[in-house]
Amino acid sequence: MQDLFNYLGISENLLNYVLMPLLIFVARIGDVSINTLRIMFMMNGKKNIVPILGFFEALIWLLAIGQIFQNVNNPLSYLAYAGGFATGTYVGMTLDEKLALGRVLVRVITPKPLPELIEYMKEHNFRFTSVGAEGRYGKVNLLFTVMKRDQMHDFIAKVKKIEEKAFYTIESVKRVSEEELNFREDKPNLASRLFSKART
Repeated sequence: MQDLFNYLGISENLLNYVLMPLLIFVARIGDVSINTLRIMFMMNGKKNIVPILGFFEALIWLLAIGQIFQNVNNPLSYLAYAGGFATGTYVGMTLDEKLALGRVLVRVITPKPLPELIEYMKEHNFRFTSVGAEGRYGKVNLLFTVMKRDQMHDFIAKVKKIEEKAFYTIESVKRVSEEELNFREDKPNLASRLFSKART
């Protein structure tokens, strides 16, 4: 790669102290972002796309670490490597939030049943279970539901609107029953999700 830059007439100082650290920084953003997405898909049981992401993650990492070894005496390379890792972590988490793939289990605990919330869930075709339970201060109502992650924020907003003091927990779900149906519903189309989010 250095021979290529020399052929293009780029000075050694510009190459070592600007371009190489920049390339390392960008490469680290790429491989760490891919790593975050790979883990997200793996947790959701998407076995087809995980190996592909793993391949590109490892390839980009090798390119970045190779440049580190070639510029071992350049402290900017180490700063670029660490900075790219930190930035890639942030970018990966942001992509995870934007794509909102997979499903979550939501538990809502309220002092009394919420018929308005039940009607809302029926209207939006949520599958749920509502049961009476015993809490520290007496009787409570416990509501279970599994939903797609991109529905979660609207649902929680509705819960807070109906019962401001409602207690809720959210957990990732790897698999649900009726797997064939849900697989067709949840099959990720990464490009379409990215473009649709970019338009909004």
